[in-house]
Amino acid sequence: MSKPYHLAADGSDVFRNFVIPISLPGTRYIRAMELRPGDKRVVHHANLIVDRSRLLRRRDSQDGQPGFAGMDVETEVSGEFDPDSHFLFWKPGSPPEEEPADMAWKLDPGSDLIVNLHLRPSGKPETVQVSVGLYFADHPPTRFPMLLQLEHDGAIDIPPGTASFAVTDHLKLPVDVGLLAIYPHAHYLGKRVEAWAELPGGARRPLLLINDWDINWQATYTYREPVVLPAGTTVAMSISYDNTARNPRNPNSPPVRVRSGNRSQDEMGHVWLQVLPRKTNGEDPRLLLQQAVMLRRIEKYPADFVAHFNLGAALQSLGKPQEALPYLSQAVRIRPSNAMAHNNLAVSLLEEERFDDAIREFRQSLVLDPDYHNARFNLARALSEKGDAAGALAEFLAYLKSNPEDVQALELTGRMCVSLGNVAESIPYFRRAAELEPRNSVFATNLGTALALAGDLPAAIAAFEAALRADPANRTAADNLAKARAGAGKKP
Repeated sequence: MSKPYHLAADGSDVFRNFVIPISLPGTRYIRAMELRPGDKRVVHHANLIVDRSRLLRRRDSQDGQPGFAGMDVETEVSGEFDPDSHFLFWKPGSPPEEEPADMAWKLDPGSDLIVNLHLRPSGKPETVQVSVGLYFADHPPTRFPMLLQLEHDGAIDIPPGTASFAVTDHLKLPVDVGLLAIYPHAHYLGKRVEAWAELPGGARRPLLLINDWDINWQATYTYREPVVLPAGTTVAMSISYDNTARNPRNPNSPPVRVRSGNRSQDEMGHVWLQVLPRKTNGEDPRLLLQQAVMLRRIEKYPADFVAHFNLGAALQSLGKPQEALPYLSQAVRIRPSNAMAHNNLAVSLLEEERFDDAIREFRQSLVLDPDYHNARFNLARALSEKGDAAGALAEFLAYLKSNPEDVQALELTGRMCVSLGNVAESIPYFRRAAELEPRNSVFATNLGTALALAGDLPAAIAAFEAALRADPANRTAADNLAKARAGAGKKP
């Protein structure tokens, strides 16, 4: 952190997020993460979140202090399915743990790290200044795990004097997985934590049992060998709580009613599973797991925005825009002020060629967030596909002001200029795209075509030659090169 955060001496728990920008020349892969929170006495636990959109930085320091408030932080879903895959968390006593060499996690240029802290006042003013250490892997991963959460916090409402209140949850696995690690989480009233698997043949396999829960037991437990769970297995958990005076860890004397929440005096009940899914039918099995997780969450919480949104996004990634529409539409109804939901709904509408509906949703996304660049790019694309080249060009130009080296936007801007008969105006955009991706044969071909139409045959010939060096099989570049040479009076 570039500046310390000042924690007040007294008051309730503080949930704070600190933005740490990352400057990388290219994509790197992380084999271990070390988090040093500063004064450990005031840090209950910490999570590390990767914000590839860099949208959360806009909330930084709005109240005059570093970071921004909140516990449940939502990042924008990118076009690439990128689920939570590793336990990027810290609590007092947590050592850095190295991932297997073939299971590192990805960190792209232009990303921010968000350190999500649960802080507890100590009785005197404190300063918090977190640092994060990253250890790079030598090679990209070849195995891709995923985290699955079993929980039912919505059912936690524990009357005082109750000795055995329990919550349960379950999830049926749609694909074969290997269970790599497990992470239980409850607060001070937790008593017994159990997780198990019900195999398709009816056998029950224990996965975790803590008979006398202590909050210090929350940690990642890695199995010596992966636990093989075939498709059709139901994984389940049960967590019981003791809200009586006989519980020596009960923070309340006398006991009081306790509901779910993020504060240490509230309760939670989670069991996280890190699984390695087996590929099936050429689809990313993590997307099928995501579907199952979000459908189960909607069963528990029918009005849950995140579940509807994530399920819609997973269906989009599976190439099922029509199936995604009802979930994304419901996400918009639940949270109409969310620009990201309007944008994703519009993407499915666009893929269904419902151009007017898509354009309306993209515009609404930009009304809600005028700086939402992804929505502006998508709006330009929708206008282009509808045939409104002038409208598309205006939106692409607005987008390029903030993203001047987006090669796809540069190339599409050039095409819009050509569509409007402004060939000369298209050349700078085609040229910049070709400069940024010199091995892209299509970009070089487009540049050559625009130069030829503008009458600059020597430059066009050079561009077509570059296109053929990048891809000797580019028939369009070869034909256009022959025509340009003939027009310039050169031998083919």
